[in-house]
Amino acid sequence: MEALPLSGVTVLDLTLARAGPTAVRHLADWGANIIRIEPPASPDTAPDENRDSPDFQNLHRNKRMVALDLKSPEGYEAFLSLVRDADIVVENMRVSVKRRLRIAWEDLHAINPRLVYGSISGFGQTGPYAERPALDQIAQGMSGLMSITGQPGIGPMRVGIDVADLTAGNLLAFAIMTALFERERTGKGRWVHTSLLESMMFMLDFQAARYLATGEVPAQAGNDHPIHIPAGVFRTRDGHITIAASSPRLWPRFCRALRRDDWLANAEWASLAGRSLAREAINAAIERELASQDGAFWIDRLSEAGIPCGPILTIAEAFEDPQVRHLAMAQTVSHPRLGTTSLIASPIKIEPFPRSVGPAAREHGEDTLEITAPLLD
Repeated sequence: MEALPLSGVTVLDLTLARAGPTAVRHLADWGANIIRIEPPASPDTAPDENRDSPDFQNLHRNKRMVALDLKSPEGYEAFLSLVRDADIVVENMRVSVKRRLRIAWEDLHAINPRLVYGSISGFGQTGPYAERPALDQIAQGMSGLMSITGQPGIGPMRVGIDVADLTAGNLLAFAIMTALFERERTGKGRWVHTSLLESMMFMLDFQAARYLATGEVPAQAGNDHPIHIPAGVFRTRDGHITIAASSPRLWPRFCRALRRDDWLANAEWASLAGRSLAREAINAAIERELASQDGAFWIDRLSEAGIPCGPILTIAEAFEDPQVRHLAMAQTVSHPRLGTTSLIASPIKIEPFPRSVGPAAREHGEDTLEITAPLLD
């Protein structure tokens, strides 16, 4: 098998929590040489991390671990030695912290002009909130996302995953690769950065577009799509399924699949605008039809008609789904203490490489001597 696409690219990982490690994980999964810089293990500086947790193993697989005290002259000099030969540095510190440690963009770019420097913050590198601490849920709330999530009338609702962290990490990985590509032409590195808040504002997408273009403030719509009708969650005889059949092409197919050609004769339901006004009546009519059969029956019937639909699964059921198993989204790794475990694979497929998650997360500072010893020669 040929070398992975990022083989030969060295990344110094200064990240903690989730957003920064998410960005680095993309680089690790595709072959980059990741060196995670960790503080030395001591009662005062030991990382606040459970290294045996599934979360840590998932975020920090396929990395080498080096323990360095960046506050000490020796640790700082060792880090700068690594910077001189690195391609990428990724960090998610507050602005004042990285400047105090002398590892900000301007410090490291002066040492290695080819360096691509990637940063994630809560609210941006500048501005009135730049020094504020932030977590995923704070960005969800401040971006407006929580105001449009959940059932109407129940108050703001957090999304069930750390969507701000994950999105910021995904976008930073894209930015890093963009800068790395540009470096092939210019020979110079760039500082690329995003934030949890910017990422969530971007992910509002069509909801934000509606507001910016029309001034309309979107509200909670629950399981219904805010605009397209019918599109949402519907009860069948044995549970719920999701259906999306709102377009001018799909609505007639949907009606015929349910043997309700009479719905097509309803002039008030003929347009999306009309169906929007009749959302409650349409949803109720659909559920009356679906109640006659199990969800599997309707999924087969609607899929045959070309209607997007699917079951609503638990996470356990999702990993047992035949398509998910075919996609090999769960990959096994071996850990010297934890034994064999499974991790979530990269969602990106680059032919002809198989899905892989690389070696399991290593012990604290496990590679310190191997990596730093040559620096002392």
